Amino acid sequence: MTTISNKKQKKLIKSPYIIYDSGDLLFTEERSSYKGRDVNLPYVLKVRDMNTEDKPREKMLSLGINSLSITELLAIVLNTGTKKEDVMTMAHRIVQEYGKSALTSTERGPEILSKELNIPIVKACQIIAIAEIGKRLFKKNEHGLTTIRLPEDVFDYVQDMKTLPKEQLRGLYLDTHNRIIHDEILSIGTINASMLHPREVLKPAIEYNAAAFILVHNHPSGISTPSSSDIKITEQIIEAGKVIGIHLLDHIIVTKDSFTSVPASY
Repeated sequence: MTTISNKKQKKLIKSPYIIYDSGDLLFTEERSSYKGRDVNLPYVLKVRDMNTEDKPREKMLSLGINSLSITELLAIVLNTGTKKEDVMTMAHRIVQEYGKSALTSTERGPEILSKELNIPIVKACQIIAIAEIGKRLFKKNEHGLTTIRLPEDVFDYVQDMKTLPKEQLRGLYLDTHNRIIHDEILSIGTINASMLHPREVLKPAIEYNAAAFILVHNHPSGISTPSSSDIKITEQIIEAGKVIGIHLLDHIIVTKDSFTSVPASY
């Protein structure tokens, strides 16, 4: 039986299970109830509960930058949490719910990112700033770009989308050699034909001078069958792309273990 004592709140967290997930130490209660169902709820180890040598900054100093997970790196960037959420909990939630690609997009403004990730505006600015630094200093050369030739290549490329708990629509924008020159999150949440306008999808294609593009979105349900809305959106974007001469090559729905192309006349 593992226990963690929180002196400030005088709260004792007990758990017989410890999970090591992508560099993050998680505790799960044996039985928890939500809407009448038994579920396992993860508890992310808070900074104040960690041994000194396991805290992100101290770990970086003693073991080097490569020893840190994405969550730990993000916790260092965010620096502090909020009254409602410890910095490690916040970092873990952002990475788990929105994927690593949410940390690399600089096109979405701080206000939008703050709302979508449910974080203070200052922290949204921090994420965008660090993403922009990375983009400016470590731009890939033409030989370092990922080439997409088959749907399987897309499925392998979007590893972080496979287990997201929310739907996310991403655009992969390609050059004339089918190399990804830009990757952008276009929408988070249920994808609806009445809410997503083709111009939002085509704007990055024009901005980055793409020759073509591929859409990818996930189905958290685990079922990759396209919905009627998926098909309608795809058809609208195909027609819009033809008007400006930038073609949609495929729209792929991914789940944890499978993928399906939305049936349409590409």
